[in-house]
Amino acid sequence: MPLPYERRHSRFARLALATVLLATPAALLATSTTSGADASAPRGGTSPYAATVTITRHGIPHVRAKTFPGVAYGAAWVTMSEATCTMMDMLLTARGERSLYLGPDGTYKDNVGGSGTNLQWDTLVGDLHNRHVVEDLLADPVRGPSYRAKTMVAAETAAINDWLTKNPVTDPECAEQTWIKPDVTRIDVWYAFYLAQLISSETRLLTAITDAAPPSGRPRPTPRPTGAQLRAALTEHDFGSNATAIGGADSSTGRGMILGNPHFPWLGRYRFTQMHLTIPGTLDVAGGALTGFPAINIGFNKDVAWSHTVSTAYRFTPYQYTTAGSPTTYETDGGGTAELEKRTVDVQVKTDDGVETVTKYLYRTPEGYVINAPSLFMSWNDYSFWAIRDANAEHLRTFDTFLSMNMAKNVHDLLARQDRGGGMPWVNTIAADRTGEALYADHSVVPNVSNALVKRCLTPTGTLIYGKAGLPGLDGTRAQTSCRWGTDKDAERPGILGPKNLPAVFTRHWVMNANDSYWTPSSTIRLTGYPRIIGCEENGKPVVNESACQRTMRTKMVMRYVTDQLKLGKETPATLASHEYANRVYAAEVARVGGRLDQVCDATGLTEACQVLADWDGRSDASSSAGAAIFEEFAYLASSRGVTLWKVPFDPDHPLTTPRTLSTDQTVVDTMADAIEKVTDRGELTDTYGDFHRSGDRGDPEPGYPLGGGLGDTTGDANAVSSTLGDPVLDPVTRGSSYIQRIAFTGKTGIDAKTILTYSQYSDPASPWVSDQTKLFSQDRWVSFPWTSAQISAQRVQTFQLPAT
Repeated sequence: MPLPYERRHSRFARLALATVLLATPAALLATSTTSGADASAPRGGTSPYAATVTITRHGIPHVRAKTFPGVAYGAAWVTMSEATCTMMDMLLTARGERSLYLGPDGTYKDNVGGSGTNLQWDTLVGDLHNRHVVEDLLADPVRGPSYRAKTMVAAETAAINDWLTKNPVTDPECAEQTWIKPDVTRIDVWYAFYLAQLISSETRLLTAITDAAPPSGRPRPTPRPTGAQLRAALTEHDFGSNATAIGGADSSTGRGMILGNPHFPWLGRYRFTQMHLTIPGTLDVAGGALTGFPAINIGFNKDVAWSHTVSTAYRFTPYQYTTAGSPTTYETDGGGTAELEKRTVDVQVKTDDGVETVTKYLYRTPEGYVINAPSLFMSWNDYSFWAIRDANAEHLRTFDTFLSMNMAKNVHDLLARQDRGGGMPWVNTIAADRTGEALYADHSVVPNVSNALVKRCLTPTGTLIYGKAGLPGLDGTRAQTSCRWGTDKDAERPGILGPKNLPAVFTRHWVMNANDSYWTPSSTIRLTGYPRIIGCEENGKPVVNESACQRTMRTKMVMRYVTDQLKLGKETPATLASHEYANRVYAAEVARVGGRLDQVCDATGLTEACQVLADWDGRSDASSSAGAAIFEEFAYLASSRGVTLWKVPFDPDHPLTTPRTLSTDQTVVDTMADAIEKVTDRGELTDTYGDFHRSGDRGDPEPGYPLGGGLGDTTGDANAVSSTLGDPVLDPVTRGSSYIQRIAFTGKTGIDAKTILTYSQYSDPASPWVSDQTKLFSQDRWVSFPWTSAQISAQRVQTFQLPAT
């Protein structure tokens, strides 16, 4: 059967231990421990891609090689063992062949923003192939990858094919798929990397791009979105993150510490895998890597640790063009006209009668794809149309950027390497180092669109979009002249903002981010004077939108963990780790002031439920009462219905204490009554929160592990875990906290590394490592990550040599 379109994450099945023992040569058995090992472990052999892999508890691989290609080969091999179906599904998408094997009509959602039919994905990806986008970037000395990166991708490609040649695909999710075979090319892998760069731009606008067509007939009326709806459509994702870095002045060790918790999908393409990569004397780094990435995205080395959070900056700008006589002809600067480029894409699709060709059309200007997005005020009509220019579509530097960061010596070096790489695609960076310095920076890829350029280039509709969402809608007539993106002397390439125009702060105190803009990296630090396209700020001048700078409840909670602890004493490795599982619900703390939450509940007349809510401990622990479920559901319903909960609105002069004072209006009371009804429909008031709130990853025992944590922004849960399957509170958890790390530097060389991969390392339900860390996460526990040789030896499960023979 074909893969489901909204698919749970794939899992690679472990063969029986007896099979491994029978198949393993005696010479290897003499040096290899096989207890709990995956039978995909190769045996013997020599190759330019030679590597040694040691598997420690929880299936964590430690890849050691003499060269960068060797490390990439080993990383790809173990990733294929851990997540075969996910890796191959990623490559199927990158080839533009989803419709050929899975049919055109199924919906494929990558769970980080891009959602569309297989045909829509294949249409966009097919045109990228037709235009040779990646091939041209590979040949570009400025926008393309380094020779080192190319050799590593060549090694990764070889490892994928070698693994498929030497190992059966046993994961029941994809074991019978005919498209899984050892014919992967380097270009396939590079297109997969390229699509990851487009998460916050072209793939987010997938439907608007692939459905864009010249208007015919009278346009249908489209509801005008509110500012909040427009911002949500353009900037909010199904992923986010928290990260807190503590400098030496606020840490008990005098060294840096970090707590990082990216909120990413538990299902689909963009999951993390833990790994440790070593080239003696050159590279020694560990942490979380997105599936298929032979470098660490979030992690640590001996001197610096870092995490990332999704940035508020836009990666693209829409240009509005005035038509000239026909919907596909447009005016240009100087009074001339030009014709849209019409792109033809032939997609092979699977049907009941065999394989057929479907022809689709896309339209482009020199800036990029034409879109049709009436709900975003960007429709294609007889008078104008919009096209987007995408900064992340103009480079292939992300892999190089992360790989270079893996070798940083301190937070200053980390940021300098990030800037030289020029490929940080859509995230902030929060870091701390052994010297005791901490860093917050949004030095991601951002179009070079200054406030002055915005002022002279906004169209009337562009002004509306800018006012509601902070996204500048620019004049396409002048897109090649006075409204063209600028160039900074210190930028890695033309068209993007250079480091001097991007926000950053170094400190020996503390910084954080939880997906709000750069403006407030701590309770006392304010960053101002940057282009609005990066995010909002309050610098004494009116902001574009009066509520654009409102800090979420999650941001406030992450800050409060630190400020409350510093009132008692400095942050220690133990106190910083404790913040992850503290599960305070900040919105409830605010709502309870003056007894107003109880007043709202009492007004429903549901006495028993209100007593449960009143007695609730205010936390979203798995062991908390059903009061946690009632409050989480109440906040969710209020947010989804647009119910105003707070009487005191956001005040930019008091960003961390407003809004506040829970409203007792009837709409709020009705929302509470509905929340209680939904909770009691699912269970009993005597149940714990964990009875309602359970893990939903394939391989977890039914009915899933009871989990703490909650809705994130809406409720102020820093430990954000929720569902994408229906009700985000009461249905099984499928997104949120993922690769979590608390790293503390101790003494001259020590590292105290605590990690947890919430959905566990392996994918197949038959693996012993499919849900072991999920169980630990349910129990508020950590993995002691083995970093030193002695620690690795103490936790060793298996060691094997690559390549296989």
